[in-house]
Amino acid sequence: MSNNSSITQFLLLAFTDTRELQLLHFWLFLGIYLAALLGNGLIITTIACDQHLHTPMYFFLLNLSLLDLGSISITVPKSMANSLWDTRVISFAGCAAQVFFLAFLLGAEYFLLTIMSYDRYVAICKPLHYGTLLGSRACVHMAAAAWATGFLNALLHTANTFSLPLCKGNALHQFFCEIPQILKLSCSDASLREVWLSVVSVLVVFGCFVFIVLSYVQILRAVLRIPSEQGRHKAFSTCLPHLAVVFLFLSTAIFSYLKPPSISSPTLDLVVSVLYSVVPPAVNPLIYSMRNQQLKDALWKLISYCFLKQ
Repeated sequence: MSNNSSITQFLLLAFTDTRELQLLHFWLFLGIYLAALLGNGLIITTIACDQHLHTPMYFFLLNLSLLDLGSISITVPKSMANSLWDTRVISFAGCAAQVFFLAFLLGAEYFLLTIMSYDRYVAICKPLHYGTLLGSRACVHMAAAAWATGFLNALLHTANTFSLPLCKGNALHQFFCEIPQILKLSCSDASLREVWLSVVSVLVVFGCFVFIVLSYVQILRAVLRIPSEQGRHKAFSTCLPHLAVVFLFLSTAIFSYLKPPSISSPTLDLVVSVLYSVVPPAVNPLIYSMRNQQLKDALWKLISYCFLKQ
């Protein structure tokens, strides 16, 4: 009987065994990855360089872009390399690193999205107290709390997952390493520690979800009380991008982990995993810049400056 001390590598799920389709997957993922790098990189650079964007909302958006860059860089390059070199192998240490960093970055992103809903709530429902409640120090503390909470959550889950004995082979039914797939290789059912960690995580996730919902209920009530149509439109335009990102993040993740077994299939599982791990980091910059005139103006100003400088 093997255990995790004898496992030196894992086999990831291949998208296809056909060489032409492997190369197609490589180029498709390369395009998505470059789009994510470009979009998030432009947002980070623009916010950092433009003094007019040094506000709480854009500070949190900068952190979101950093997390998106990190999360897509954990899974996509390795998957591209495997398709290019026609292999499925990932080392034990590489798999553990993927599990830890993905749990860390996605967890921190969810907590940050919760904080961003609070930012929108204060901006619309308590505008006179915005500077007091969301001063620069408070924003830094809240962002640091999101990163630290994601780190602690990932550390506990990763350490516990890889302490379990693994005796059901080393093949993972996913194109990257994640905790549920590792647990399927365990010799026994999930340990009591993992059950408790999962329960605590679910309660925290649900608590954040309730907070986001209640924040937007209050925001909606406040916006509907604005007398002018232009004022209502302006208020909604600052909230819709965040709401769209939250919906994309939660809907794909929830469907991936809670979909009925009756509709589960390897192809569907692969498509859904791409939707929640690859698509959001590439699409989020587009969502945030599409309806944000201030950000678009700053982006064009930065791009124009770079070209004129040359």
